[in-house]
Amino acid sequence: MIARRQFLSTATLGAGALFVAPGLALATVPTERRFVFIIQRGAADGLDILRPVGDPAFAGLREPLIGDGGAGVKLDGMFTLHPALSEIAAMYARGQALFVHAVASPYRDRSHFDGQNVLETGGTQPYAVRDGWMNRLVAMLPRSADEAIAIAPMVPTALRGAVQVASYAPSALPHAADDLMTRVTALYDADLQLHAPWAAALETKGLAGDLGAKQDPASLGRLTASFLTKPNGPRIAMLETLGWDTHNAQQGRLAGQLRNLDALVAALRDGLGAAWGMTTVLVATEFGRTASVNGTGGTDHGTGSVAMLVGGNVKGGRVIADWPGLAAGRLYEARDLRPTSALDAIIAGAVAESLALDPERVRRGLFAQATAERPLTGLLRV
Repeated sequence: MIARRQFLSTATLGAGALFVAPGLALATVPTERRFVFIIQRGAADGLDILRPVGDPAFAGLREPLIGDGGAGVKLDGMFTLHPALSEIAAMYARGQALFVHAVASPYRDRSHFDGQNVLETGGTQPYAVRDGWMNRLVAMLPRSADEAIAIAPMVPTALRGAVQVASYAPSALPHAADDLMTRVTALYDADLQLHAPWAAALETKGLAGDLGAKQDPASLGRLTASFLTKPNGPRIAMLETLGWDTHNAQQGRLAGQLRNLDALVAALRDGLGAAWGMTTVLVATEFGRTASVNGTGGTDHGTGSVAMLVGGNVKGGRVIADWPGLAAGRLYEARDLRPTSALDAIIAGAVAESLALDPERVRRGLFAQATAERPLTGLLRV
């Protein structure tokens, strides 16, 4: 039998790669609260995204990338936000964004695939847990249907598991003609194996509406919002963004990545309208990058990074950091930002408050193997 996720991946509804975000995944649950997870695949440099200019060692480590560090938006006496994040800076000023610095998952090596697997499964070792924490989250919530809905070129690891999640993605290819869709529907109407998944595919396509197949970040943000605001649409989403592995020429490359992220989040906010007030967006990466700049104007795989929360219900306008310092003796393995906060605890707290769940129940359900730390709460206005 063809699984629903396999069928939708190959159906004529279309699939394609997106410049900064190759797709999004969505799950249907009966709530008016929304939770969105944006993963930065490739290890985003938290020391450049949220610059600790107040640390005496920072200038010496990062001068080749940022000069005197004066550019950007000064958030407090310690941290300055990268200038490319202008919309998120405005959200911070309105109390709708916060940052948690020096964070990491339990993973302590430097493989992208292994690090992303640990982040998405909620385990302590790569491939030790088979399902994803977002799939377990959907299973914890009452559902209005037997299956969740996913929209992406392929279902991300974080959403794989016992709850069935299909896949869909916008495409640059022309839409199939109505006559072809009608003929295929008639062909599959009496097919015991293909009728149900084809019907589900058409339902998903209908939810997408007539927004077109644009693949730029702002269009993806608007598309995500269109799903999240439909009465019968999903309330949980995951977006994948690529290209954060800045081994060389980081200054220009990271600025472009951050402008795309900024446009995506701003379009999501604008598209959600009044629903923005019930939305939490978490942005996180598998690990950070080295404190020092390498010989090609980039940074290499590191450990600690930064996570951000944005949304109309975020208790923002602040940076949360148990700052470890960047002096040589304070670095992790003499090269990386030392993590002082568990990313799992941040995710568990944000998810629990976003969806009105018990934080400890969420920790046990999503990250039982990963951390003994209590979920970080007080992140949202609940």
